[in-house]
Amino acid sequence: MRKVLSVLVDNEAGVLSRVVGLFSGRGFNIESLCVAPTVDSTKSKIVITTSGNEQVLEQIQKQLNKLVNVIKVIDYQNKDFVEREMIMVKVQAKTDSRAEILRIADIFRARVVDVSPHSYSLALTGDKDKLQGFIEILSPHGINDIVRTGTIIMERDMRGRRKLT
Repeated sequence: MRKVLSVLVDNEAGVLSRVVGLFSGRGFNIESLCVAPTVDSTKSKIVITTSGNEQVLEQIQKQLNKLVNVIKVIDYQNKDFVEREMIMVKVQAKTDSRAEILRIADIFRARVVDVSPHSYSLALTGDKDKLQGFIEILSPHGINDIVRTGTIIMERDMRGRRKLT
């Protein structure tokens, strides 16, 4: 089972190391990790994507809550949220395929961030499935490099909104 946790921590040296050390010391895998300061510069938000069985995931959350500089751990499993990831792909762009690659980028709403005589670098933001589809469509053209940010997540503000069914 996949789990995305948001961990609000004090923005101090060594905090990220202790959080990551908790995972490695217990043999838990981190699939992606994103860290940045919040609106309050004394706090940072760590978004961790991990996986395991329910018991392991519950243990991870309990252990995170025990760390001194951890302020709050949010599990998004039963919440309404927005999840995004960014990817940059450097794809081979031969003369006969350049127009097709640009059409694919347009369909997925990707941005061209760099152009060379032999390649395009494209940036795309979306959910995991959209990014995977983008990679699969571009693969036949020859992907030279891929860089991903990892998952970021934010709870939706449902106050005053009608829930759609």
